[in-house]
Amino acid sequence: MTPDFPPMDHLSKAPFHLNAASLEWVKNTYSSLQSDLDVKLAQLFIIGLHGPAHLWADEIKRLRPGGVTRFFASSAEEEMTLLDTLQDQADIPMFVSADLEGSRMSFTFGAQVPNPLALAAVDDTDLTRRVYGVLADEALAVGANWSFTPVVDINAAFRSAIVATRGFGSDPDRIARHAMTQVDVLQDKGIAACLKHWPGEGYDDRDQHLVTTVNPLSVEDWNATFGRLYRDGIDRGVLSVMSAHIALPAYVRAVKPDASLEEAYCPASLSPILTQKLLREELGFNGLIISDASEMAGATSVMDPRDAKVQMLRAGCDIVLFTGDMLADIEAIKAALADGSLSHDRINDALIRVLGLKAALKLHRAERKPVAERLKALATPESLAIADEAFARAPTLVKDVNDLFPITPESHKRVLILTTGIASPIHPQPIPLALPDMMRARGFDVTVYEKGTPYAPETFDLVLYVMAEETLLTRSHIFLDWARLMGDFRFSMKRSWPATPTALVSFGFPYYLYDAPRMPAVINAYCTSDEMQKAALDCMMGDRPFNRASPVDPFCGQEDAVL
Repeated sequence: MTPDFPPMDHLSKAPFHLNAASLEWVKNTYSSLQSDLDVKLAQLFIIGLHGPAHLWADEIKRLRPGGVTRFFASSAEEEMTLLDTLQDQADIPMFVSADLEGSRMSFTFGAQVPNPLALAAVDDTDLTRRVYGVLADEALAVGANWSFTPVVDINAAFRSAIVATRGFGSDPDRIARHAMTQVDVLQDKGIAACLKHWPGEGYDDRDQHLVTTVNPLSVEDWNATFGRLYRDGIDRGVLSVMSAHIALPAYVRAVKPDASLEEAYCPASLSPILTQKLLREELGFNGLIISDASEMAGATSVMDPRDAKVQMLRAGCDIVLFTGDMLADIEAIKAALADGSLSHDRINDALIRVLGLKAALKLHRAERKPVAERLKALATPESLAIADEAFARAPTLVKDVNDLFPITPESHKRVLILTTGIASPIHPQPIPLALPDMMRARGFDVTVYEKGTPYAPETFDLVLYVMAEETLLTRSHIFLDWARLMGDFRFSMKRSWPATPTALVSFGFPYYLYDAPRMPAVINAYCTSDEMQKAALDCMMGDRPFNRASPVDPFCGQEDAVL
């Protein structure tokens, strides 16, 4: 073994568990990269692929990154063909990562399944196991091998737009049940799971896409909540952890009482104390650490984006997620290696873990079925049946003080729906809801309110406020914006329920009672998909029973919200 060849003993231990043949592949591949520093450093990057599939093959062949995150389009065949091409032309097999969270993060060409909060509402780990089995099977068919899930954030700050529906609620016990089930399913199927967002989001209602967020817990409270969740995942053998742009000042000050304010509030992605000392050394995590998206403002408001990527590697991240210019970022890393501010040992250790994870996933000897055969694995009757069960069991009747439900066209013929449509961070305009047409098909006479027009709820038999905002990136906060909903400040002060039976249905954010505590009936349905809209309507009409258990406090601690 050459003097600069790093030790690999840790790859034979949890969570990698590499055998002799796989260790030999890592050693040989590592050795082959030593003659070209640019190619070696490229292995430490994941590139995000947006837009048409045909644009990417030549670009990825030129850049040769360690992996890609594909934001999938609507053609399964094109997506499979792209990923097959990328793997075929790669000298070293590539990570293909995705956020297998469900709802709008499902594959558009596959079975639509609920998001984590909906599954937490059902709170049936067998169902959770089956749902993530569907996602995993479809991911494997497409060509993905790494999921940036589960989310083990604790939804304690109800205004949080970044946790909201992506996590399993606010109870650490419930989160542990479902998150660890997801880890088991993914990794049993051959997909790497990833706990996020280290060291724990959910007590700060801001968004790390926009600002460095802060975990305000004491060391004792952190250990009892987030620490417990991460230890559970490590004990379960989770292969990766995502180090996020979240500060944990209490821990930094506990280990370094003289820490500066800047050091105490440094995000974990840039902090050796949080990523290396706490996660790697104290919790004993031996797997791969990936940064959260490296050009989010939670990092770039602290330092220049290029410097931030160097610091992420220095702090203990083994791979950097996303880059605006990988070749320029590699030059910055090379400069840091040249001046000694970043050690070759740290880069070598990162590379060994990257290769170790690829070997643990058996990417170096993966066999691939033909596209035509893999297409048959998408949206199978069995998968759709599991998804239907999950959607059907999720809609939660939070309150119904006037016993409004069930409704029928005979009892509530004329329906007024007030909505801002489905909000999406990647669509400039709201996506129309399917619910109005679904109700019309069942015999209701539905009017969708046009913002700013005269508002006369007494001329209807039922008023439905329909919100459709799941977790939203770069939104900062979610709340019931009466002025935006009504389009007129006078109408924003008018309430329908003294004159007309009224309910609020949320296909997403579960906390609207904070802004409308006297709303007489509230349904939380968690997901914006057409499938969930149908499931909620089935429950509203009495065709299926409502769920009655909430994974969060929908009353937001407000005593009067039960009225």
